[in-house]
Amino acid sequence: MSNNRQMKEAKVQEIKEKLEKAEGVILAKYQGLTVEEDTELRKKLREAGVEYKVYKNTLTSIAAKELGFEGIVEHLNGPISIAFGYEDPTAPARVLNDFSKAHKKLELRAGIVQGEIYDEEKIKQLASIPSKEVLLAKLLGSFKAPLSNLAYLLNAVKEKKESEQA
Repeated sequence: MSNNRQMKEAKVQEIKEKLEKAEGVILAKYQGLTVEEDTELRKKLREAGVEYKVYKNTLTSIAAKELGFEGIVEHLNGPISIAFGYEDPTAPARVLNDFSKAHKKLELRAGIVQGEIYDEEKIKQLASIPSKEVLLAKLLGSFKAPLSNLAYLLNAVKEKKESEQA
């Protein structure tokens, strides 16, 4: 077996592992971005805990087909980058969508979120979902408000009884 074939098989295996491990995967066309814009995008993705890679489309197609994600193969034409989100499935979509608003050259193509294939429109909807931390904070805030009101009410009842006894 040739060394070149072994390298390609290893790369396909690497892509498969990343696709399996990731909660959210977004494909984007990046052609036309300047080096500075690409560097800025990579920095934002890194800050959000998202891995950003460019692989050969043929190798990505092979890996996707082997995992049963044939639906993304049609989007693998031209220069395509892949953003892998391992913790927050919405993070890659959110960062890439926000960046594409200011940089029209970046186009969202498709994605895989928790095993389901998303088209461009679904990715944009996904991008509007707040991060897991924000959602948890809102949930805790909604729990806290009634508890605070209950504590305030109990304190008021206690103070009223104390003033009646005095």
